[in-house]
Amino acid sequence: TNSTANTRNGHSTKTLKGDFGALPLDVPRDRQGTFEPQIVVKHQTRWAGFDDKIISLYARGLSVREIQSHLEEMYGAEVSPTLISNVTDAVSEDVKLWQARPLDAVYPILYLDCIHVKVRDNGAVRTKAVYLAIGVNMDGHKEVLGLWISQTEGAKFWLQVVTELKNRGVQDIFIACVDGLKGFPDAIEAVYPQTSVQLCIVHMVRNSLNFVPWKAQKEVAADLKLIYSAATTDEAELRLAEFEDKWDKQYKPISQSWRRNWARVIPFFDYPPEIRKVIYTTNAIESINMSLRKVTKARSSFPTDEAVSKLFYLALNNISKKWTMPIRDWKAALNRFAIQFEDRVPQT
Repeated sequence: TNSTANTRNGHSTKTLKGDFGALPLDVPRDRQGTFEPQIVVKHQTRWAGFDDKIISLYARGLSVREIQSHLEEMYGAEVSPTLISNVTDAVSEDVKLWQARPLDAVYPILYLDCIHVKVRDNGAVRTKAVYLAIGVNMDGHKEVLGLWISQTEGAKFWLQVVTELKNRGVQDIFIACVDGLKGFPDAIEAVYPQTSVQLCIVHMVRNSLNFVPWKAQKEVAADLKLIYSAATTDEAELRLAEFEDKWDKQYKPISQSWRRNWARVIPFFDYPPEIRKVIYTTNAIESINMSLRKVTKARSSFPTDEAVSKLFYLALNNISKKWTMPIRDWKAALNRFAIQFEDRVPQT
């Protein structure tokens, strides 16, 4: 006899979604509601790995609607926009943990890069700046230290960013390469007084080429290279004057920009070639910049700052998987760093 007086009570139906498409299931029920299915547990509607598919598509810049139609096309599974949003919302916790994780004590080089995105804010669409801090660690590996969405540019914002790096364990930065960011040099000086702030040559070249039509970019870039690859400041001045003679008639704003920023460019020439070569690592930041632009260009705007953080975090995860090697010529640079900053290089 059944001492508990519990009996079967028919079944309920549900649909399980997965790589195989949509699978209707009959789940047994009992009168007392104590039956616990073991393989497909209660409330489970997606097969393991389905969430990963959604996140992978989201990380590549597809919108919620695009993911919905893609899943329907591929698997014949109708997935609601709410479900997709819920899956991607779960990433927000990972973003917070990532942004607060401990960092190394010393980064010989820090780059700051900026990408502009449109975000809906109180009913209006505003352009906001997303700043990335990209460090090169003692092993020569690139690492994104964090991302910050700026409401206002200026020393106060930068002081908050630099203080956050300090609180997460960064004790020293040798050279910070920046894109002439307002307020940043003062902020980094307050927290890391020994850090040299260098106007980023990569950004100078990138900004210069914005004035040049595509067909002339190769030649202009080659002439700019003569300036920043000069052996001394005097030679660089000479190359800049030659550049003005050749290009000022067509692209005067380029030489004007280099002249205006010259005082912040020339510290570059104090470094030996081995260090210069790794400071000027175009692919260190250009590949990140291009990849992030690729995932954001399909979106006219983001609903919230949090949506920006989620997408950038996931995209950066994908990008950094390729960073398996140190940046080129790192060993030679490290030897020079050990001489140039001998009392600051950690002893192994």
